[in-house]
Amino acid sequence: MSVALASCLANATVMYHRVHGFHWNVVGTDFPQYHAKFEEIYNDVWESLDGLGENLRKVGVFAPFRLSDLAAIASVSDIPVADYDHTTLVTDLIAVNNGVLESLNSAFQIASNTGKQGIANFLAGRIEMHDKWAWQLQASLG
Repeated sequence: MSVALASCLANATVMYHRVHGFHWNVVGTDFPQYHAKFEEIYNDVWESLDGLGENLRKVGVFAPFRLSDLAAIASVSDIPVADYDHTTLVTDLIAVNNGVLESLNSAFQIASNTGKQGIANFLAGRIEMHDKWAWQLQASLG
């Protein structure tokens, strides 16, 4: 359980930093729309980090917090983007979000199978939000 939760925390941290950077740097004719959407997403992901860390403590392990440690256990990549056009950023963010969803779904299955209902409920809420981001980001590409 702790490895799966740590993976969720690491992946969400990478996503948070990535989408926050996209918020700062997005360019194009739809700048206001994407600037605001990226802010909405990074605020949501930021709020989830505390719950992920606290759920790690619930299972008796210390939550990783050093960026180097989180980067080492993240399964989503933190690679440079080709440009800051909203289409490039949204496409990249869809891939990162899918990686976060994979780790959340894996942790949810483990929590459910081991009777950690509170953790499973928290993860289900996060899955719902990341499903929403997946839908909205994909829809924005047309």
